[in-house]
Amino acid sequence: MSDPFDTAGLRRRVLAAWTDSPARFREDANAEEDLVRGGYRDRLLVELAQNAADAAARAEVPGRLRLELAVDGAGGEVLRAANTGAPLDAAGVAGLASLRASAKRDEAATVGRFGVGFAAVLAVSDEPAVHSISGGVAFSAARTRAEVAAVPALGGELARREGGVPVLRLPWPADGRPPEGFATEVVLPLRAGARAAVRAALDEFEAELLLALPGLAAVDVVVDGATRSLAVRHGDDAADLTDGARTTTWRLARRSGELAPELLADRPVEERDRRAYTVTWAVPLDDDGCPVPLPLPQRVHGPTPSDEPLTLPARLVAPFPLGPDRRHVLPGPVTDALVAVAAAAYADLLTGLPADRAVLALVPRVGLAAAELDAALGTAALARLRDTAWLPVAGDDRERRRPDRAAVLTEPSEERVAALADVLPGLLPADWSRRTDAPALAALGVHRVSTAEAVEAVRGVDRPPAWWAQLYAALDGIDREELAALPVPLADGRTAHGPAGVLLPDEGLPVARLGALGLRVAAPEAAAPP
Repeated sequence: MSDPFDTAGLRRRVLAAWTDSPARFREDANAEEDLVRGGYRDRLLVELAQNAADAAARAEVPGRLRLELAVDGAGGEVLRAANTGAPLDAAGVAGLASLRASAKRDEAATVGRFGVGFAAVLAVSDEPAVHSISGGVAFSAARTRAEVAAVPALGGELARREGGVPVLRLPWPADGRPPEGFATEVVLPLRAGARAAVRAALDEFEAELLLALPGLAAVDVVVDGATRSLAVRHGDDAADLTDGARTTTWRLARRSGELAPELLADRPVEERDRRAYTVTWAVPLDDDGCPVPLPLPQRVHGPTPSDEPLTLPARLVAPFPLGPDRRHVLPGPVTDALVAVAAAAYADLLTGLPADRAVLALVPRVGLAAAELDAALGTAALARLRDTAWLPVAGDDRERRRPDRAAVLTEPSEERVAALADVLPGLLPADWSRRTDAPALAALGVHRVSTAEAVEAVRGVDRPPAWWAQLYAALDGIDREELAALPVPLADGRTAHGPAGVLLPDEGLPVARLGALGLRVAAPEAAAPP
């Protein structure tokens, strides 16, 4: 069997290191066990998808991944993951066989960073293999155990671990080719009892993951011969996600740039050159183009799913610095800087959505944060929304207002808003003032205008009598005491400072003589129904 990647040399060097220092064997075994039982225990499909996306990015081709749960030639069950893109090379093999020494460290377009993601395969398989058009490599718990057992200095530690060994440290050459049209295939013979978990993970595989992996354009999930096809088509500010026969459009808001070098001064060495970032928010749209808030809590994606909760009902994809298990975001200046960028991008997201009250469901709510990062994101996003002109104005489809310059009526109706829009600047459309919208409007700081304030606003305005007739009709049904100071234009050209004592006009009324008697008659156009 050919050995294009010199796996024999890799094995010799690792075995020599273990022989010279049994503590090194113990460290490697502990580190791999921590990954498999800890941070990567349920990330198998995510890591396979991430590797496929990275391979596509390196080759600058659209990424395709095929995940298939099948039966192998010996009757055992196997998970196969075939992907397009750059084939396996010697650096990649060395990365697979190393702990936290990724071959991707100089590739800015890739998602993987630490070289530990492949350890996720050990959650379901003891004999993983990688077949590529450039050659193949295999790992084996049984073969590694035999090699370790032959080293007297390691016998005690092997017995203490009841035969447990670091599987991914010793590679062997492997025969096999990926399927036609693919560059690489990961082959995972399943450990007894693993099929149910793998089948459940395949059934739950989300098309939304493609939003976080821009190098990956399509995924086929094949179970029991049935294929479920997932795909994404990206636009400037939207993406169409297809899952089987269903396609959903997602609105996107992105901000990209580079972090200042000093922000990464306390980050690990191999992260300091990764200063470029892209922060993306995404929310699905209904058939009318209005947002459909995602169920809460969401999770921060950094860029693949973390365990950080998110109470903003949208998908956030951002390269936050993560701990070794890639589940929790680490605090520090990089996180603070990206929170600020995410807040600005969230304001972009809401600004780019249609002027429909459904957008209010995306406004952060004070006091609902589930964790420190979530609180920081919500607070920053709300502050940015308060400082952004994005709220629609009644009667003007083009104008947008900042929340502190907007207002809603406490007793709104379409007629009242239409009548008062030109005397109450920044008045929101009537359907943005429903009771269910109150928490969002309060969080934004939108002013609520009472009937008494509205009456005060129209005192002294110069409008024709017909305008007043429209206003009176719109205010019909409101408690009369609240309208006690409502101006009334009179037939003689004057204005009464309230409706009390004002007579309604009638053809038989001698208006001139009544005026001489000190009686007041409303202007006919003001009293007429609009």
